[in-house]
Amino acid sequence: IKCHTLAVIHGTEVNFKSYFIKKSIDRALKRFDAIIAVSNYTKDLISHLNLKVEVIPNGIDVSQWDPESISEIEIKGHPVLTTVGRVSSRKGQLNVIKQLPELVKQFPDLHYHCIGIPTEAEDFKEKAKDLEVLNHITFHGSLDALVLKKILKKTDVFVMLSTESATGDVEGFGIAILEANAFGVPAIGAKGCGIEDAIKTSHSGFLIDSENSDEFIQGIVDILSHKKRYQMDARTWAENHDWSRIIKRYIAFLT
Repeated sequence: IKCHTLAVIHGTEVNFKSYFIKKSIDRALKRFDAIIAVSNYTKDLISHLNLKVEVIPNGIDVSQWDPESISEIEIKGHPVLTTVGRVSSRKGQLNVIKQLPELVKQFPDLHYHCIGIPTEAEDFKEKAKDLEVLNHITFHGSLDALVLKKILKKTDVFVMLSTESATGDVEGFGIAILEANAFGVPAIGAKGCGIEDAIKTSHSGFLIDSENSDEFIQGIVDILSHKKRYQMDARTWAENHDWSRIIKRYIAFLT
């Protein structure tokens, strides 16, 4: 009996810059009977192989992200911007920091909360000092799930301005965005990566050029001006990505 094989590709593993690694992965992918990509961006990374690729996004367990089950805490900022993920060039915290001088002109009380392993936090703090915005940023480091959720509950806009690293490490989708959406928190994310599939523009948030302060400011203004609608739409978008729904797409594809 022939055993059929399936590959699920996320991003970085099909974007290595090494010629030999890339060629070996290309050869391996050609041996699979079926390939699923978690985003159209990831699918495009192997377009040169001319293989049939189905796009099925990553999912989340929405029941684990219920804001009604989380108590309130007080955190700095109005509006509150939050990024969850390793503090690194790839995750894009530095892209947000570079935009803060323009953002705080529009929102003097804005505060940016960075949650995650502080890999490059010291370097980013130095950049923030140079830009005179360090007092608008808190690097929390790694937090337990409950504290993370409490901060998300108080967040106005989730931000992920991810970029590609020199080695080819990329954002293939953006699960953290959906988890924030499940809390009713809309997101602003970067164009040109898998985040484009994780945000429904003008519903769950906005996609922007990560270096365009005007787009960033306009996104925040629009979200704050229509906060209830964005909260509801973000929650609905997250529910559409609950594993109970995503798994049905896998089953339909496999059968």
